[in-house]
Amino acid sequence: MHTMTFHYPAADAAARAAHVGVVASGDLEILLQPPAGEEPGDRATVRVRTSVDGFDTVWRAALDRFFGHTALAGRWELNDFGATPAVVTLRLRQAAEAAIA
Repeated sequence: MHTMTFHYPAADAAARAAHVGVVASGDLEILLQPPAGEEPGDRATVRVRTSVDGFDTVWRAALDRFFGHTALAGRWELNDFGATPAVVTLRLRQAAEAAIA
């Protein structure tokens, strides 16, 4: 498993925890926790665990694009099993919507 960690500034914080997707072939699971305790409420911390090596640049581009539009603070855990960038974007949007709804 390859693990990457990213940090993004955030304007709003997740109101509640969210869980979307599954770890399965071509899919992605996202667990989102609101900031708690000592965690800053103005930053998104994103940890990506993936079974696929060599796509760091693609991950960064997808995450940069998402957090450039949806700056939601919290602890994001992404567990990937070969998801395409389109699936990644879909799951990120679903998690954000579930965390603020």
